[in-house]
Amino acid sequence: QVQLAESGGGSVQSGGSLRLSCVASGHIYGSVCMAWFRQVTGEEREGVAHIMGSDASTYADSVKGRFFISKDNAKNTLYLQMNSLKPEDTAMYYCAAGRLWSGRACENIAVWGQGTLVTVSS
Repeated sequence: QVQLAESGGGSVQSGGSLRLSCVASGHIYGSVCMAWFRQVTGEEREGVAHIMGSDASTYADSVKGRFFISKDNAKNTLYLQMNSLKPEDTAMYYCAAGRLWSGRACENIAVWGQGTLVTVSS
């Protein structure tokens, strides 16, 4: 079974940076896009950054200009570079592979990672 494994989370002070990685253990059949989501306990999971192919990417307004999504197909790895972190970025971050690119987001998620925790202190 295909698995997604995130890493790179941790604790950082406000204004700092982190880079999250997500390694796919195999090919996800039917997957056309990937994305990063985040979730705070008690709240809904929200999409943060989405990518289809190597050029099409979209971002939530709250992270636009600070977060950057990319992928290395040779390494089967998805990345999320997070700069100028704020306390409100504190959340569990999940990578996901989806079957539908809506033009704005990666949808119909086929596989989720287990999550990596990001904590930003003020």
